[in-house]
Amino acid sequence: MSPYKLLSLLLQYPDDELLELWPAIAGAAAAVPAAEVREPLERFFAATAGRGACELQAGYVATFDFDRRASLNLTYYVHGDRRQRGVALLKLKRLFAALALEPATDELPDHLPLLLELADIAGPDAGTAVLREFRPALELIGARLRDQDSPYAELLGALSWLLGPVTEEERASTLRLAADGPPAEEVGLEPFAPPETMSAAR
Repeated sequence: MSPYKLLSLLLQYPDDELLELWPAIAGAAAAVPAAEVREPLERFFAATAGRGACELQAGYVATFDFDRRASLNLTYYVHGDRRQRGVALLKLKRLFAALALEPATDELPDHLPLLLELADIAGPDAGTAVLREFRPALELIGARLRDQDSPYAELLGALSWLLGPVTEEERASTLRLAADGPPAEEVGLEPFAPPETMSAAR
């Protein structure tokens, strides 16, 4: 399995079917050549070892479904709930169709595990280009997960390495998003995070 495929699987809701595959996924993760990806994956498995299905599932929901600052729907960070988000989702849907990829899920096409699957199919260059469009959101999610001491932070760290160094423009966008939140938010609502939490966005 490619690193993108591994991350796609591990960032999905850990239902019983997926958990049956975890030993095979862990074995594939241990065979990843790049230490910058392999070691975070190994730390993820070490941190979640011994947890039962119910605990893993509850932890996933608490991490990604109940915390808007760690949502895996990436266009939300870029467009909020504005009309432009619908256009962005349609663009992604067409990209999936062009690759003959029909995800067996009800998730929106901007869901990170789906985009990682798309990156796996599209290949490293095209796949990385798609994901880099959402780099500020990904760095923000990673910072939130580190702040929560979540084992999923390891997965976002591995993804960050795969995408390459953060540019100055991406860093500035990440800091701005952390301070202001998505465009649709009303003035006065709590932003995602104080700028100092973005120090890890290298």
